[in-house]
Amino acid sequence: MYEYIQGDLVEKNPAFCVIEAGGVGYAIQISLTTFGKLPENKPVKLYMHQVVREDAHLLFGFYTRQERELFRMLITVSGIGANTARMMLSSLSPDDLQQAIVSGNSSLLQGIKGIGQKTAQRVIIDLRDKITKEKGAAELFPATDNRLKVEALSALVILGFNKGEAEKAINKITLADKDLTLEDLIKKALKQL
Repeated sequence: MYEYIQGDLVEKNPAFCVIEAGGVGYAIQISLTTFGKLPENKPVKLYMHQVVREDAHLLFGFYTRQERELFRMLITVSGIGANTARMMLSSLSPDDLQQAIVSGNSSLLQGIKGIGQKTAQRVIIDLRDKITKEKGAAELFPATDNRLKVEALSALVILGFNKGEAEKAINKITLADKDLTLEDLIKKALKQL
């Protein structure tokens, strides 16, 4: 198993790139997320996942370890293959995909080509606990200067509320009253949701 490949980026397009390392050009399947982060004609390092099939040996490359680990989680779900997982990571950023899974947002997952209702629900059921355990709930949401907002948002999402709606409610409440305790902020948000 390959951990990473570091070398010169020879070619890149939205579906794959070619990295030359040690005189060998490696054709590597990539997501749009990784494609967007690859620099032009500079040395690059991609974290790898190898898929061995009867008819092919495929290399999948990821700009970050987080993206590769999420890809590996996705392919453990029944009905999700390597290409579908790559499509999911191309449609949503790793952070957005994790938040959709943890918050149970199956409609967002169904918006991805090739993902139906049953598959979206299976992804949520199979991966929600794994993602929550692997990363603390606070890490699933972007850090802001206001820790109170982040903690309240994490609590509401864990309770099953949509992240976007919960965030709007929290922002509206904190604009009206800046001197709230975490408990009061969550209670007021629950009334609005």
